[in-house]
Amino acid sequence: LIKSVYSVILLIFSIVLISGMIATKQTNLSENSHPAAAYCLLWGAILWLTMVEGGQASLVGLIPVNAELYANSHPKAYKCTQITNKGDNLDRYLLGRQFMVVLVVFCVNISGGPIGGAEIWGFPAWLKGIFLEAGLAMILLTCNIGQLASQVNASLCMLDYTDNYFALFTLWVAMAIEFSGLLHASYLVQLAVAALAGKKIESNEEPRSVGASIFFFARCLASLAVLCFCLAVTFESL
Repeated sequence: LIKSVYSVILLIFSIVLISGMIATKQTNLSENSHPAAAYCLLWGAILWLTMVEGGQASLVGLIPVNAELYANSHPKAYKCTQITNKGDNLDRYLLGRQFMVVLVVFCVNISGGPIGGAEIWGFPAWLKGIFLEAGLAMILLTCNIGQLASQVNASLCMLDYTDNYFALFTLWVAMAIEFSGLLHASYLVQLAVAALAGKKIESNEEPRSVGASIFFFARCLASLAVLCFCLAVTFESL
């Protein structure tokens, strides 16, 4: 109980602190736009993160469950698992979903992350150093609301959590991201690790046709090119 109480107090303090930073235009986004835009992006991103994280816990947990048992009682959850339970689609979903996590957390950071030298309510330097400069306020907000709570609830209520169009839409977005090939360099890493380990990659699908293989490796090469470009830009900026 004591841990729960001080955790809630810290979370409330973090929310108030971040809200105050946005209102005074001392975050990355609110500094260059209206604070309302930062508020909308912050809470919109947090809301979507709850489904991205909770959806993963639910869909992975529902894999061994016979989908026909809930086809009528939870039709939208059934639609979700009809996608993820087919072939290697669960792996594809997890790959696209990971990109969504990074993207959403980036949106949270630009909307609520403090700018350099931020000052608010006369807080002492040590307090600002912990909650603002070290990012503890953003960590508590993102983890407690966007990630941990949704994962716990979704693991206990897997069907109810995914029985809505928000979950289905999030799944479609993750699958679309994977299909785009933007992250296909990860498959090259998978192939390399499997080759070094001397093990065959197990699949729930038939071997690819020639056309499918060309399309797959073309996306891998395109993804690798994008990755190399991003690394070059990052190293140059450093």
